Amino acid sequence: MRKWGIFLTILMLFSFMLPGAQASNQNGFDHKKRFKTGLEQLLNHDMRVLKGKKVGLITNPTGVDRNLNSIVDVLYNHPDVELKALYGPEHGVRGSAQAGEYVEFYNDPKTGLPVYSLYGATKKPTPEMLEGIDVLVFDIQDVGTRFYTYIYTMAYAMEAAKENGIPFVVLDRPNPLGGNEVEGPVLDPAYSSFVGLYPIPLRHGMTVGELAKLFNNEFDIGADLKVIEMKGWKRSWSYEDSGLEWVLPSPNMPTKDTALVYPGSALIEGTNVSEGRGTTKPFELIGAPFINGDQLAEKLNKEALPGVTFRAASFIPASSKHAGKLSHGVEIHVKDEKLFQPVLTGITLVKAIHDLYPNDFAFRAEDSRGISFFDLLTGNGWVREYIESGRTVDEIVSRYDQELQDFKDVRKKYLLY
Repeated sequence: MRKWGIFLTILMLFSFMLPGAQASNQNGFDHKKRFKTGLEQLLNHDMRVLKGKKVGLITNPTGVDRNLNSIVDVLYNHPDVELKALYGPEHGVRGSAQAGEYVEFYNDPKTGLPVYSLYGATKKPTPEMLEGIDVLVFDIQDVGTRFYTYIYTMAYAMEAAKENGIPFVVLDRPNPLGGNEVEGPVLDPAYSSFVGLYPIPLRHGMTVGELAKLFNNEFDIGADLKVIEMKGWKRSWSYEDSGLEWVLPSPNMPTKDTALVYPGSALIEGTNVSEGRGTTKPFELIGAPFINGDQLAEKLNKEALPGVTFRAASFIPASSKHAGKLSHGVEIHVKDEKLFQPVLTGITLVKAIHDLYPNDFAFRAEDSRGISFFDLLTGNGWVREYIESGRTVDEIVSRYDQELQDFKDVRKKYLLY
């Protein structure tokens, strides 16, 4: 028995010394321990930027430390910080409001601090909201997509900070889509809105800290900006590589898988097809009463899109489009995150439904300027025109490839990792 024990011990040691075993250890538990968010770096190394100052904090439920403690509570109870006010983006500081829901001023029930809404009467902090504030801090988990509104809350707050002579601090967090891939049309400034304020692509491949620097310099905000960088983040990482828990950035972003498909499948919001709101798989389930799920899944799978497959699915949304009605369509199954191209997938999906069901499918109505909500999401009017006129997906991709390269050249100047 003793000989067998010695033999097993030697075998275990030999296995650990194999290159694969070492790589697994180095790329797994160890790097997760070494990785630190901007918040963790602030608390461990950079508290001097807040010490003795009256702090205004822009955050939501994703602003948490490694142990899932809210930054609101951490700073409120910190002996060196005087947290004076909170500022809530879409969905609010505690994340209780639905998409597009008007948020009122209120007092935070846990701390008693005033909570000023940046998704209510104004999207930009007013001088009255900033009265007595020495520094503004932004800590929100972004999802890596141009039309997710938190990055524009950040931009407007940076403008207000500049106008009121207040330093602005961004606590950086990972891009859950990774930091290498950039995809989709670059926004045409004529289509600027709160779901696309600046000419960046649908999938920008940047962290919020990097975007803050880009916005500040390229679009002439000129704020006194400081980014507290992460430690140990790699651009090639998936979100799981960070070791962080997923906290819902918004009510319809329940998992990292949702964020992964969102840059493309959210284009469905600009149509009369359900994007899965009111189901347990928003943006992964796509359908409408007039769709034949088997037919749509077959058409999409024939496209052999990289890293993804489609399954016929039926569902009844509890809210939003087609609420209470049996809808048919597909579920998006990402098979290889590294290969998957969400924008290509989303455009292919919209075009397939348009082509299969021309008498039932519709883009959302145009406004007085002739702009549909779909146009605001794509950041232009020509993608919709191409789909309606029968142009191919390849033609759409070819058109935006050049402007995408121009953006990549600008983007390089602001990459921190």
